[in-house]
Amino acid sequence: MPDGSEVFMRLGKYESSDDSHIGTAVTFLLIGMGAGALAALMLAPKSGKQFRRDLKKGYDEAKDTVGDWADEAKDRTRDARDRVREVAKRGADLAEDLHDTVREKVEPLRRVINRD
Repeated sequence: MPDGSEVFMRLGKYESSDDSHIGTAVTFLLIGMGAGALAALMLAPKSGKQFRRDLKKGYDEAKDTVGDWADEAKDRTRDARDRVREVAKRGADLAEDLHDTVREKVEPLRRVINRD
């Protein structure tokens, strides 16, 4: 039996269940800004040489901005990875300590049972 997401996908009404709405909004914002900038450049009364120069400048600025965002995303990903590793290490240490504690508590009972 298909779950609700499969039905919505077939009907073209798929809605993401994760929190990717911000990423989608930023993507559409960038597309809109690019389209608006290009339209403004094309409709502005400028010579071809000046238009090409402005277009190249806009492209270079956009490329730098995207590069900065990519660097920031890498830094945040690295930080998140380090935090996850630290939490996993603490969880493993805690589980090992718990295992040792349980073994200490159960060992006398095991000895009593094995005597019989």
